[in-house]
Amino acid sequence: MTQRPTRRRLRRAALAGAFAGALLTGVLVAGAGTSQAATSQPCDIYAAGGTPCVAAHSTTRALYGTYSGPLYQVRRASDNTTRDIAPVSAGSYADAATQDSFCAGTSCLITIIYDQTGRNNRLTQAPPGGFNGPAAGGYDNLANATAAPVTVGGHKVYGVFVAPGTGYRNNATNGIARGDQPEGMYAIFDGTHYNGGCCFDYGNAETNSRDNGNGTMEAIYFGSNKVWGYGAGNGPWIMADLENGLFSGVNQRYNAGDPSISHRFLTAIVKGEPNHWAIRGGNAQSGSLGTFYNGARPNVAGYNPMKKEGAIILGIGGDNSVGAAGTFYEGVMTSGYPSDATENAVQANIVAAGYGTSGSTSGPAVGSNVSLRATTACCTTRYISHSGATVSTQVVSASSSATDKSNASFTVRAGLANSACVSFEARNAAGSYLRHQNYQLFLHANDGSALFASDATFCPQTGRNGQGNSFASANFPDRFIRHYSNNVYIASNGGSNAWDATGLWADDVSWVPAPAWA
Repeated sequence: MTQRPTRRRLRRAALAGAFAGALLTGVLVAGAGTSQAATSQPCDIYAAGGTPCVAAHSTTRALYGTYSGPLYQVRRASDNTTRDIAPVSAGSYADAATQDSFCAGTSCLITIIYDQTGRNNRLTQAPPGGFNGPAAGGYDNLANATAAPVTVGGHKVYGVFVAPGTGYRNNATNGIARGDQPEGMYAIFDGTHYNGGCCFDYGNAETNSRDNGNGTMEAIYFGSNKVWGYGAGNGPWIMADLENGLFSGVNQRYNAGDPSISHRFLTAIVKGEPNHWAIRGGNAQSGSLGTFYNGARPNVAGYNPMKKEGAIILGIGGDNSVGAAGTFYEGVMTSGYPSDATENAVQANIVAAGYGTSGSTSGPAVGSNVSLRATTACCTTRYISHSGATVSTQVVSASSSATDKSNASFTVRAGLANSACVSFEARNAAGSYLRHQNYQLFLHANDGSALFASDATFCPQTGRNGQGNSFASANFPDRFIRHYSNNVYIASNGGSNAWDATGLWADDVSWVPAPAWA
Protein backbone atom coordinates (compact mmCIF):
# COMPACT_ATOMS: atom_id res chain seq x y z
CA MET A 1 0.00 0.00 0.00
CA THR A 2 1.40 3.37 -1.01
CA GLN A 3 0.85 6.19 1.45
CA ARG A 4 -0.12 9.48 -0.17
CA PRO A 5 2.21 12.33 0.96
CA THR A 6 0.52 14.92 3.16
CA ARG A 7 0.70 18.66 2.49
CA ARG A 8 3.09 19.00 5.48
CA ARG A 9 5.44 16.39 4.03
CA LEU A 10 5.42 18.11 0.64
CA ARG A 11 6.15 21.48 2.24
CA ARG A 12 9.03 19.95 4.29
CA ALA A 13 10.53 18.41 1.15
CA ALA A 14 10.32 21.72 -0.69
CA LEU A 15 11.99 23.56 2.18
CA ALA A 16 14.76 20.93 2.34
CA GLY A 17 15.41 21.34 -1.38
CA ALA A 18 15.52 25.11 -1.08
CA PHE A 19 17.86 24.84 1.93
CA ALA A 20 20.23 22.51 0.05
CA GLY A 21 20.29 24.81 -2.95
CA ALA A 22 21.04 27.85 -0.78
CA LEU A 23 23.85 26.01 0.97
CA LEU A 24 25.41 24.82 -2.26
CA THR A 25 25.19 28.29 -3.77
CA GLY A 26 26.86 29.84 -0.73
CA VAL A 27 29.61 27.22 -0.68
CA LEU A 28 30.40 27.50 -4.36
CA VAL A 29 30.56 31.29 -4.25
CA ALA A 30 32.81 31.18 -1.19
CA GLY A 31 35.02 28.55 -2.80
CA ALA A 32 35.58 30.41 -6.04
CA GLY A 33 39.01 31.57 -4.82
CA THR A 34 40.47 28.59 -2.98
CA SER A 35 43.31 30.66 -1.52
CA GLN A 36 40.80 32.73 0.48
CA ALA A 37 38.76 31.70 3.49
CA ALA A 38 35.21 30.61 2.72
CA THR A 39 32.44 32.66 4.38
CA SER A 40 30.70 29.43 5.37
CA GLN A 41 32.73 26.44 6.54
CA PRO A 42 31.57 22.88 7.38
CA CYS A 43 30.32 23.60 10.90
CA ASP A 44 28.41 26.65 9.68
CA ILE A 45 26.73 24.40 7.12
CA TYR A 46 25.86 21.75 9.72
CA ALA A 47 24.39 24.44 12.02
CA ALA A 48 22.27 25.80 9.18
CA GLY A 49 20.98 22.27 8.63
CA GLY A 50 19.87 21.93 12.24
CA THR A 51 22.63 19.49 13.24
CA PRO A 52 25.37 21.61 14.81
CA CYS A 53 28.93 20.43 15.36
CA VAL A 54 29.71 19.30 18.90
CA ALA A 55 33.34 18.48 18.05
CA ALA A 56 35.47 19.90 15.25
CA HIS A 57 39.09 18.86 14.76
CA SER A 58 41.54 19.87 12.05
CA THR A 59 45.25 20.57 11.69
CA THR A 60 44.77 21.99 8.20
CA ARG A 61 42.07 24.69 8.37
CA ALA A 62 39.32 26.39 10.36
CA LEU A 63 35.98 24.59 10.26
CA TYR A 64 33.94 27.72 11.08
CA GLY A 65 34.06 30.86 8.95
CA THR A 66 34.80 33.00 12.02
CA TYR A 67 37.18 30.65 13.87
CA SER A 68 40.61 32.13 14.62
CA GLY A 69 41.65 30.15 17.70
CA PRO A 70 44.32 27.42 17.85
CA LEU A 71 43.97 24.40 15.59
CA TYR A 72 46.63 22.23 17.22
CA GLN A 73 49.70 22.33 19.43
CA VAL A 74 53.20 21.04 18.71
CA ARG A 75 56.05 20.21 21.10
CA ARG A 76 59.65 20.28 19.93
CA ALA A 77 62.25 17.75 21.03
CA SER A 78 65.11 20.17 21.57
CA ASP A 79 63.66 21.82 24.69
CA ASN A 80 60.14 20.34 25.14
CA THR A 81 58.49 23.73 24.67
CA THR A 82 55.11 23.95 22.92
CA ARG A 83 53.51 26.25 20.38
CA ASP A 84 49.89 26.59 19.29
CA ILE A 85 49.27 26.71 15.54
CA ALA A 86 46.28 28.80 14.45
CA PRO A 87 44.76 29.77 11.09
CA VAL A 88 46.52 32.62 9.29
CA SER A 89 43.21 34.50 9.57
CA ALA A 90 39.68 33.73 10.75
CA GLY A 91 38.15 30.86 8.80
CA SER A 92 41.36 30.16 6.87
CA TYR A 93 44.15 27.58 6.49
CA ALA A 94 46.70 26.67 9.17
CA ASP A 95 49.82 28.78 9.66
CA ALA A 96 52.34 26.07 8.78
CA ALA A 97 55.13 28.66 8.53
CA THR A 98 54.93 29.20 12.29
CA GLN A 99 55.32 25.47 12.85
CA ASP A 100 58.24 25.25 10.41
CA SER A 101 60.04 28.10 12.17
CA PHE A 102 59.39 26.70 15.63
CA CYS A 103 60.47 23.16 14.68
CA ALA A 104 63.50 24.13 12.55
CA GLY A 105 66.55 22.01 13.34
CA THR A 106 64.68 19.61 15.58
CA SER A 107 61.60 17.35 15.52
CA CYS A 108 58.08 18.15 16.73
CA LEU A 109 55.10 16.09 17.88
CA ILE A 110 51.41 17.01 17.77
CA THR A 111 50.35 17.16 21.43
CA ILE A 112 46.82 18.64 21.19
CA ILE A 113 44.22 18.79 18.43
CA TYR A 114 41.88 21.53 19.61
CA ASP A 115 38.10 21.46 19.38
CA GLN A 116 36.82 24.44 17.41
CA THR A 117 33.25 24.25 18.78
CA GLY A 118 34.05 25.85 22.14
CA ARG A 119 33.03 22.67 24.00
CA ASN A 120 36.66 21.77 24.78
CA ASN A 121 36.36 18.35 23.15
CA ARG A 122 40.07 18.46 22.33
CA LEU A 123 42.10 15.35 21.49
CA THR A 124 45.27 14.53 23.42
CA GLN A 125 47.59 11.55 23.88
CA ALA A 126 45.46 8.43 24.36
CA PRO A 127 45.80 6.73 27.76
CA PRO A 128 46.22 2.98 28.35
CA GLY A 129 43.17 0.86 27.63
CA GLY A 130 41.83 -2.67 27.59
CA PHE A 131 44.18 -3.41 24.71
CA ASN A 132 47.57 -2.37 26.04
CA GLY A 133 49.31 0.60 24.49
CA PRO A 134 52.73 0.50 22.80
CA ALA A 135 54.65 0.41 26.08
CA ALA A 136 52.87 -2.49 27.81
CA GLY A 137 49.94 -0.45 29.01
CA GLY A 138 51.54 2.95 28.50
CA TYR A 139 50.19 6.00 26.77
CA ASP A 140 50.01 5.91 22.98
CA ASN A 141 52.56 7.64 20.78
CA LEU A 142 52.03 11.15 19.46
CA ALA A 143 52.12 11.94 15.73
CA ASN A 144 55.17 13.51 14.09
CA ALA A 145 54.08 17.04 13.25
CA THR A 146 55.83 17.12 9.86
CA ALA A 147 55.10 13.62 8.54
CA ALA A 148 52.03 14.53 6.45
CA PRO A 149 52.64 17.77 4.51
CA VAL A 150 49.90 18.71 2.02
CA THR A 151 48.26 21.88 0.73
CA VAL A 152 44.90 23.59 1.19
CA GLY A 153 44.13 26.13 -1.49
CA GLY A 154 47.77 26.00 -2.57
CA HIS A 155 49.07 26.74 0.95
CA LYS A 156 51.27 24.29 2.86
CA VAL A 157 49.65 22.63 5.88
CA TYR A 158 50.18 19.42 7.85
CA GLY A 159 47.93 16.44 8.58
CA VAL A 160 48.08 13.91 11.44
CA PHE A 161 50.16 10.91 10.35
CA VAL A 162 49.09 7.90 12.44
CA ALA A 163 51.64 5.09 12.50
CA PRO A 164 50.75 1.91 14.44
CA GLY A 165 51.01 2.80 18.12
CA THR A 166 49.84 6.40 17.66
CA GLY A 167 46.52 7.49 19.17
CA TYR A 168 44.48 10.45 20.48
CA ARG A 169 41.46 10.42 22.78
CA ASN A 170 39.07 12.39 25.00
CA ASN A 171 37.12 10.37 27.57
CA ALA A 172 35.44 13.37 29.25
CA THR A 173 33.50 15.10 26.49
CA ASN A 174 30.70 17.65 26.31
CA GLY A 175 27.66 17.20 24.08
CA ILE A 176 28.69 14.00 22.24
CA ALA A 177 25.86 11.53 21.56
CA ARG A 178 25.17 8.89 24.20
CA GLY A 179 22.90 5.88 24.26
CA ASP A 180 20.79 5.82 21.10
CA GLN A 181 20.97 9.58 20.48
CA PRO A 182 21.37 10.60 16.80
CA GLU A 183 24.70 11.89 15.52
CA GLY A 184 26.73 12.34 12.36
CA MET A 185 30.43 12.57 11.61
CA TYR A 186 32.78 13.05 8.70
CA ALA A 187 36.54 12.90 8.31
CA ILE A 188 39.06 13.61 5.57
CA PHE A 189 41.67 10.82 5.34
CA ASP A 190 44.58 9.93 3.08
CA GLY A 191 42.97 7.10 1.11
CA THR A 192 46.39 5.65 0.20
CA HIS A 193 47.66 5.31 3.81
CA TYR A 194 46.00 2.39 5.59
CA ASN A 195 46.52 -1.16 6.76
CA GLY A 196 44.55 -4.15 8.01
CA GLY A 197 45.24 -3.46 11.68
CA CYS A 198 42.66 -2.57 14.28
CA CYS A 199 41.54 0.10 14.16
CA PHE A 200 42.01 3.43 12.38
CA ASP A 201 38.89 5.16 13.75
CA TYR A 202 37.50 8.64 14.27
CA GLY A 203 34.36 9.04 16.32
CA ASN A 204 32.36 7.95 19.34
CA ALA A 205 33.84 5.40 21.78
CA GLU A 206 33.85 4.12 25.35
CA THR A 207 34.69 6.56 28.14
CA ASN A 208 36.91 4.08 30.03
CA SER A 209 39.09 2.92 27.10
CA ARG A 210 37.69 -0.60 27.44
CA ASP A 211 35.53 -2.89 25.30
CA ASN A 212 32.15 -2.42 26.96
CA GLY A 213 30.19 -4.58 24.55
CA ASN A 214 28.22 -4.41 21.33
CA GLY A 215 26.88 -0.99 20.40
CA THR A 216 29.02 1.05 22.79
CA MET A 217 30.83 2.74 19.87
CA GLU A 218 29.90 4.55 16.67
CA ALA A 219 33.01 5.63 14.77
CA ILE A 220 34.25 5.91 11.19
CA TYR A 221 36.70 3.12 10.34
CA PHE A 222 39.02 3.19 7.31
CA GLY A 223 41.25 0.31 6.29
CA SER A 224 41.40 -3.18 4.83
CA ASN A 225 40.60 -5.28 7.91
CA LYS A 226 38.35 -8.27 7.03
CA VAL A 227 38.18 -9.95 10.43
CA TRP A 228 34.62 -8.71 11.11
CA GLY A 229 33.00 -7.13 8.06
CA TYR A 230 34.08 -5.90 4.63
CA GLY A 231 32.85 -4.56 1.33
CA ALA A 232 33.45 -5.19 -2.36
CA GLY A 233 36.96 -5.85 -3.68
CA ASN A 234 40.10 -6.01 -1.58
CA GLY A 235 39.68 -2.73 0.29
CA PRO A 236 40.24 -0.33 1.82
CA TRP A 237 36.68 0.40 2.90
CA ILE A 238 34.81 3.00 4.87
CA MET A 239 32.99 1.08 7.59
CA ALA A 240 31.51 1.73 11.03
CA ASP A 241 33.23 0.52 14.18
CA LEU A 242 30.29 -0.23 16.48
CA GLU A 243 32.42 -2.26 18.95
CA ASN A 244 33.05 -5.97 18.50
CA GLY A 245 32.44 -5.48 14.81
CA LEU A 246 33.42 -3.41 11.80
CA PHE A 247 30.20 -3.13 9.81
CA SER A 248 29.76 -2.34 6.11
CA GLY A 249 25.97 -2.71 6.20
CA VAL A 250 23.15 -4.59 7.86
CA ASN A 251 24.92 -7.94 7.65
CA GLN A 252 27.72 -8.79 10.04
CA ARG A 253 30.10 -9.85 7.27
CA TYR A 254 29.58 -8.38 3.80
CA ASN A 255 28.00 -5.53 1.86
CA ALA A 256 28.60 -5.58 -1.88
CA GLY A 257 27.46 -1.95 -2.02
CA ASP A 258 30.39 -0.73 0.09
CA PRO A 259 33.17 -0.25 -2.50
CA SER A 260 36.93 -0.34 -2.15
CA ILE A 261 37.81 3.36 -2.14
CA SER A 262 41.27 4.92 -2.05
CA HIS A 263 41.19 8.54 -3.24
CA ARG A 264 44.33 10.44 -2.19
CA PHE A 265 42.00 12.69 -0.18
CA LEU A 266 38.94 10.78 0.97
CA THR A 267 35.69 12.07 2.50
CA ALA A 268 34.31 9.43 4.88
CA ILE A 269 30.91 9.71 6.62
CA VAL A 270 29.07 7.60 9.19
CA LYS A 271 25.81 8.70 10.82
CA GLY A 272 23.27 6.99 13.06
CA GLU A 273 19.89 7.41 14.74
CA PRO A 274 17.47 4.96 16.36
CA ASN A 275 17.28 1.80 14.20
CA HIS A 276 18.86 3.58 11.25
CA TRP A 277 22.38 4.41 10.08
CA ALA A 278 24.35 5.15 6.90
CA ILE A 279 27.80 5.13 5.31
CA ARG A 280 28.72 7.71 2.67
CA GLY A 281 31.96 8.71 0.99
CA GLY A 282 33.67 10.32 -1.96
CA ASN A 283 36.68 12.09 -3.39
CA ALA A 284 37.57 15.11 -1.24
CA GLN A 285 39.12 16.82 -4.30
CA SER A 286 36.20 16.53 -6.72
CA GLY A 287 32.68 15.28 -7.29
CA SER A 288 29.81 14.30 -5.05
CA LEU A 289 29.22 11.79 -2.27
CA GLY A 290 28.08 8.23 -2.79
CA THR A 291 25.84 6.38 -0.35
CA PHE A 292 27.26 2.94 0.44
CA TYR A 293 24.70 1.88 3.02
CA ASN A 294 21.46 3.41 4.29
CA GLY A 295 19.21 1.26 6.38
CA ALA A 296 18.50 -0.59 9.60
CA ARG A 297 21.01 -1.28 12.34
CA PRO A 298 23.05 -4.50 11.98
CA ASN A 299 21.11 -7.75 12.33
CA VAL A 300 23.27 -8.85 15.26
CA ALA A 301 22.22 -8.68 18.91
CA GLY A 302 23.35 -5.64 20.87
CA TYR A 303 23.27 -2.90 18.23
CA ASN A 304 19.63 -1.84 18.42
CA PRO A 305 19.22 0.23 20.46
CA MET A 306 22.77 1.57 20.55
CA LYS A 307 24.61 2.19 23.84
CA LYS A 308 27.06 4.88 22.77
CA GLU A 309 29.20 6.34 25.57
CA GLY A 310 30.43 9.62 24.08
CA ALA A 311 34.24 9.54 24.18
CA ILE A 312 36.14 10.64 21.05
CA ILE A 313 38.99 8.66 19.49
CA LEU A 314 41.40 9.18 16.60
CA GLY A 315 43.66 6.49 15.14
CA ILE A 316 42.74 3.72 17.59
CA GLY A 317 39.93 1.35 18.54
CA GLY A 318 37.59 1.84 21.47
CA ASP A 319 39.69 -0.40 23.73
CA ASN A 320 42.90 1.36 22.61
CA SER A 321 43.74 -1.18 19.90
CA VAL A 322 46.78 0.47 18.31
CA GLY A 323 47.69 -1.66 15.30
CA ALA A 324 46.29 0.62 12.59
CA ALA A 325 47.75 3.21 10.22
CA GLY A 326 46.21 6.24 8.53
CA THR A 327 46.35 10.00 8.05
CA PHE A 328 43.72 12.45 9.32
CA TYR A 329 43.24 16.03 8.07
CA GLU A 330 39.91 17.20 9.45
CA GLY A 331 36.70 15.86 10.96
CA VAL A 332 33.60 16.78 12.94
CA MET A 333 30.87 15.18 15.04
CA THR A 334 27.34 16.56 15.15
CA SER A 335 24.33 16.66 17.41
CA GLY A 336 21.47 15.10 15.45
CA TYR A 337 21.32 13.06 12.25
CA PRO A 338 22.45 15.26 9.30
CA SER A 339 20.46 15.22 6.09
CA ASP A 340 22.07 14.11 2.85
CA ALA A 341 21.55 17.67 1.58
CA THR A 342 23.62 19.09 4.43
CA GLU A 343 26.39 16.57 3.85
CA ASN A 344 26.35 17.28 0.13
CA ALA A 345 26.89 20.96 0.90
CA VAL A 346 29.75 20.08 3.25
CA GLN A 347 31.31 17.97 0.49
CA ALA A 348 31.10 20.95 -1.89
CA ASN A 349 32.90 23.06 0.73
CA ILE A 350 35.62 20.43 1.12
CA VAL A 351 36.18 20.25 -2.63
CA ALA A 352 36.31 24.06 -2.84
CA ALA A 353 38.95 24.13 -0.05
CA GLY A 354 41.38 22.63 -2.56
CA TYR A 355 43.28 19.81 -0.85
CA GLY A 356 46.42 18.92 -2.81
CA THR A 357 49.93 17.53 -2.60
CA SER A 358 51.84 20.07 -4.70
CA GLY A 359 53.23 21.77 -1.63
CA SER A 360 54.66 18.60 -0.11
CA THR A 361 58.41 18.50 0.36
CA SER A 362 59.91 17.06 -2.79
CA GLY A 363 62.28 14.13 -2.54
CA PRO A 364 64.09 12.09 -5.16
CA ALA A 365 61.89 11.30 -8.14
CA VAL A 366 60.27 7.89 -8.30
CA GLY A 367 62.12 5.82 -10.91
CA SER A 368 65.37 7.75 -10.55
CA ASN A 369 68.66 6.11 -9.58
CA VAL A 370 70.40 7.73 -6.63
CA SER A 371 73.22 7.42 -4.14
CA LEU A 372 72.52 8.91 -0.72
CA ARG A 373 75.41 11.09 0.46
CA ALA A 374 75.92 12.11 4.08
CA THR A 375 76.09 15.84 4.83
CA THR A 376 77.78 15.82 8.25
CA ALA A 377 81.13 17.65 8.00
CA CYS A 378 83.10 14.53 8.91
CA CYS A 379 81.50 12.34 6.34
CA THR A 380 80.62 14.12 3.10
CA THR A 381 82.38 11.44 1.01
CA ARG A 382 80.35 8.64 2.60
CA TYR A 383 77.22 7.08 1.07
CA ILE A 384 74.63 4.57 2.27
CA SER A 385 75.89 1.21 1.03
CA HIS A 386 75.12 -2.45 1.49
CA SER A 387 77.22 -5.59 1.64
CA GLY A 388 74.78 -8.44 1.49
CA ALA A 389 72.17 -7.61 4.13
CA THR A 390 74.45 -5.28 6.10
CA VAL A 391 73.92 -1.55 5.58
CA SER A 392 76.51 1.07 6.53
CA THR A 393 78.10 4.21 5.14
CA GLN A 394 81.12 3.76 2.91
CA VAL A 395 83.51 6.17 1.20
CA VAL A 396 82.80 6.08 -2.53
CA SER A 397 84.56 8.08 -5.22
CA ALA A 398 85.26 7.99 -8.93
CA SER A 399 88.20 5.69 -8.27
CA SER A 400 86.16 3.18 -6.23
CA SER A 401 85.60 -0.32 -7.55
CA ALA A 402 82.56 -1.14 -9.64
CA THR A 403 81.28 -3.29 -6.76
CA ASP A 404 81.52 -0.43 -4.24
CA LYS A 405 79.75 1.93 -6.63
CA SER A 406 77.01 -0.60 -7.28
CA ASN A 407 76.49 -1.32 -3.56
CA ALA A 408 75.89 2.40 -2.98
CA SER A 409 73.30 2.78 -5.76
CA PHE A 410 69.52 2.52 -5.37
CA THR A 411 66.41 2.93 -7.50
CA VAL A 412 63.70 5.12 -5.98
CA ARG A 413 60.32 3.37 -5.93
CA ALA A 414 56.91 4.60 -4.83
CA GLY A 415 56.63 3.84 -1.13
CA LEU A 416 55.58 0.23 -0.62
CA ALA A 417 53.26 1.26 2.22
CA ASN A 418 52.45 4.82 1.14
CA SER A 419 52.71 6.01 -2.44
CA ALA A 420 53.28 9.57 -1.24
CA CYS A 421 56.61 8.39 0.20
CA VAL A 422 59.50 6.35 -1.25
CA SER A 423 61.27 3.02 -0.96
CA PHE A 424 64.88 2.31 -2.02
CA GLU A 425 65.53 -0.81 -4.12
CA ALA A 426 69.14 -1.95 -4.51
CA ARG A 427 70.42 -1.52 -8.07
CA ASN A 428 72.36 -4.79 -7.87
CA ALA A 429 69.77 -6.85 -5.94
CA ALA A 430 66.38 -6.62 -7.63
CA GLY A 431 63.49 -6.96 -5.21
CA SER A 432 65.62 -6.10 -2.16
CA TYR A 433 65.02 -2.85 -0.29
CA LEU A 434 66.43 -0.79 2.53
CA ARG A 435 64.28 -1.52 5.56
CA HIS A 436 64.62 -1.03 9.29
CA GLN A 437 64.51 -3.83 11.83
CA ASN A 438 65.05 -3.15 15.53
CA TYR A 439 65.81 0.44 14.45
CA GLN A 440 68.81 -0.56 12.29
CA LEU A 441 68.78 -0.51 8.48
CA PHE A 442 69.30 -3.69 6.46
CA LEU A 443 68.88 -4.74 2.85
CA HIS A 444 66.26 -7.50 2.68
CA ALA A 445 64.21 -9.12 -0.05
CA ASN A 446 60.60 -7.95 -0.12
CA ASP A 447 58.51 -10.73 1.44
CA GLY A 448 55.23 -9.06 0.47
CA SER A 449 54.09 -8.51 4.05
CA ALA A 450 52.48 -5.33 5.34
CA LEU A 451 55.22 -5.11 7.98
CA PHE A 452 57.97 -5.21 5.37
CA ALA A 453 56.20 -2.56 3.28
CA SER A 454 55.99 -0.25 6.29
CA ASP A 455 59.57 -0.92 7.37
CA ALA A 456 60.82 -0.16 3.84
CA THR A 457 58.89 3.10 3.34
CA PHE A 458 60.40 6.50 4.11
CA CYS A 459 58.80 9.91 3.73
CA PRO A 460 61.08 12.70 2.41
CA GLN A 461 61.18 16.07 4.08
CA THR A 462 63.47 19.05 3.69
CA GLY A 463 66.85 18.15 5.16
CA ARG A 464 66.92 19.05 8.85
CA ASN A 465 70.19 20.96 8.37
CA GLY A 466 68.91 22.63 5.20
CA GLN A 467 70.65 20.23 2.83
CA GLY A 468 68.97 17.59 0.67
CA ASN A 469 66.32 15.49 2.37
CA SER A 470 65.63 13.83 5.67
CA PHE A 471 63.69 10.56 5.43
CA ALA A 472 61.13 9.78 8.14
CA SER A 473 60.19 6.17 8.77
CA ALA A 474 56.60 5.56 7.63
CA ASN A 475 55.73 3.53 10.72
CA PHE A 476 57.93 5.44 13.20
CA PRO A 477 57.52 8.97 11.83
CA ASP A 478 59.48 10.62 14.65
CA ARG A 479 62.54 8.59 13.54
CA PHE A 480 64.69 9.45 10.52
CA ILE A 481 67.39 7.60 8.59
CA ARG A 482 70.62 8.48 10.42
CA HIS A 483 74.27 7.48 10.19
CA TYR A 484 75.98 6.91 13.53
CA SER A 485 79.48 5.42 13.88
CA ASN A 486 79.21 4.59 10.15
CA ASN A 487 76.18 2.37 10.70
CA VAL A 488 72.67 3.39 9.60
CA TYR A 489 69.60 3.53 11.85
CA ILE A 490 66.23 5.18 12.20
CA ALA A 491 66.78 7.65 15.03
CA SER A 492 64.77 10.12 17.06
CA ASN A 493 66.21 13.40 18.27
CA GLY A 494 66.92 12.22 21.80
CA GLY A 495 66.09 8.84 23.25
CA SER A 496 67.41 5.76 25.06
CA ASN A 497 69.53 4.41 22.19
CA ALA A 498 73.06 5.61 21.46
CA TRP A 499 72.05 6.53 17.91
CA ASP A 500 69.29 8.82 19.25
CA ALA A 501 71.92 11.23 20.60
CA THR A 502 71.01 14.89 20.01
CA GLY A 503 74.54 15.92 19.02
CA LEU A 504 74.82 16.41 15.23
CA TRP A 505 71.33 14.92 14.82
CA ALA A 506 70.17 17.44 12.22
CA ASP A 507 73.35 16.86 10.17
CA ASP A 508 73.32 13.08 10.52
CA VAL A 509 69.70 12.74 9.31
CA SER A 510 70.22 14.97 6.24
CA TRP A 511 71.17 13.29 2.96
CA VAL A 512 71.82 14.57 -0.54
CA PRO A 513 70.25 12.26 -3.18
CA ALA A 514 73.10 12.40 -5.71
CA PRO A 515 73.14 10.73 -9.14
CA ALA A 516 73.75 7.03 -8.66
CA TRP A 517 77.33 5.80 -8.84
CA ALA A 518 76.06 2.84 -10.84
